[in-house]
Amino acid sequence: MIQEYEEKILDLIDAMVETASDDELFASGYLRGHVSLAAADCEQDGIEDVSALKVRVDESLKENSNELNPSDQVLVGNLWASLQEQAG
Repeated sequence: MIQEYEEKILDLIDAMVETASDDELFASGYLRGHVSLAAADCEQDGIEDVSALKVRVDESLKENSNELNPSDQVLVGNLWASLQEQAG
């Protein structure tokens, strides 16, 4: 289940590329790394629950918030919320 969800998220990110603004491209690239890492961690730990993946992405974004300025944090957070809505 996690692999399927990760693929949905990454497909949504890929679909944005042609029409995305520079800010959206930055946020999607940044988020892609967090989603892929969280998915790999879940897989390694034998976790199949999508909600666990979402929690791990949220935690990763919070733990690394110092990498982004406040406006970029909002941009990434909003994109993550939007992608979760779209992916179901």
